[in-house]
Amino acid sequence: MYAPAWYLPLAAARQQVPGHTAAVDITQLILDDHHEQRRLFAILEQIDPADTGSLAQVWARLSTFLEVHAQAEEEIFYPELLRLAIGPRHLASAEPETLDAIHDHNDIRDAIAEVAPHPVGSAEWLAAIAAVNLANGDHMAEEEREGLTDFRRSVALQRRHELAVAFAVFESRHFSGVRPVDKDPAEYVAEAERAAEADGTADASVAAAQPGSLGIGSLR
Repeated sequence: MYAPAWYLPLAAARQQVPGHTAAVDITQLILDDHHEQRRLFAILEQIDPADTGSLAQVWARLSTFLEVHAQAEEEIFYPELLRLAIGPRHLASAEPETLDAIHDHNDIRDAIAEVAPHPVGSAEWLAAIAAVNLANGDHMAEEEREGLTDFRRSVALQRRHELAVAFAVFESRHFSGVRPVDKDPAEYVAEAERAAEADGTADASVAAAQPGSLGIGSLR
């Protein structure tokens, strides 16, 4: 059983929202998941390679977590980030950040698949795990620096709360895992933007102008 953000104490994510005693923020839930991923990789590094049973159990938990987390972001977070690219207040960074993220998710899934052919605890297995850690670490650092920061500055807390609930529900529903499927980044972005334009909700979640909000550039 892995412990994603919805399972961990959420005190750090709680803020006040009208109509709620407290709110959770999707950007904080994603950060909490990142912390847990880093913790599990650190645990793997500290287990004796001869203890193959322990390594296999922790890796099974972590690999499932990575795939569920990536899918949750693709279902909940990145479509919402892309709404900022096509609304009246264009966020110029939304498209390139999403393209990079989907490409990174593909790399992470592919790296996970490269672990299975090797005997658990072998030098080859440990090297494959290290490659997953590298791909995932690079992705998390970029996402924390860019997409999450942009989203927190641009989207109202009420909407971030609603998305956090949806994110937690997705991870709960898919607790035992998802089928890993790579996506074409450009097709993903185009489909998400078409869906946003079709339902008329493009940019609907953007916060009213407030200090720190971004309103830069235009992709059109």
